[in-house]
This record gives sequence, C-alpha cells and structure tokens, in this order.
Amino acid sequence: MTVHDLFALDEIEAGTARKIDLQGHEIALVRIENDVYALGDTCSHADVSLSEGFVEEDECAIECSRHGALFDLKSGEPLSLPAIRPVPVYAVTVTDGRVHLTIEDVPEESQ
Repeated sequence: MTVHDLFALDEIEAGTARKIDLQGHEIALVRIENDVYALGDTCSHADVSLSEGFVEEDECAIECSRHGALFDLKSGEPLSLPAIRPVPVYAVTVTDGRVHLTIEDVPEESQ
C-alpha cells in the first residue's frame, strides 16, 4: 500500500468536496468537520463526478448532482436510487493537520 500526503486540512473547506487524480484513480475527497472521506469520484449510476455533488453533512453522505443518488461516505454504499452499486472507498487519515490517503498497491500480474 502507498500512503500519499495530499495537503493541509485547512485547504479543503468543511462541507465541501474536491476531486483529485492519483495513481490512475479519480477520487472525491469530502470534508465533514475535521474528518475527510475519500471515495471513487464517478457515480455508479451514471458517469458523473461525485465531487461536483452536494455534501450531506448530517447523513455523512454525498449526493450525485445529476440524478440525486446518495452515497455513504464511510462505505461507498448507495443510500438511495437510482444507484444500486457502491463506489470504492479509500482510507484517509488526518495527522498533524495534514490529509493522507492510502491506496492499495495492485500486484504487477493483475495489471
């Protein structure tokens, strides 16, 4: 696994999302209070960027801007239709005011 030091926590406003491209992964980072969550940026229902969606802080979820599918930030599971498949989630830690994201390395023979 590879841990990436992304940026300072204060570089992402609470209640917002941001898209990053990292090692071929498009990832939506979402900040709620002092926690940051990371999930695959593409809605599993339609090819839409989740980072352009609406952060639902009370539900710890993000809503797709196109059709309103809601995704749990902790599990990636859809919480509402029309999405029925989860999106991937990634491990995020905040240490000493810095956001770190972990990506599992794919074995060479799997690529």
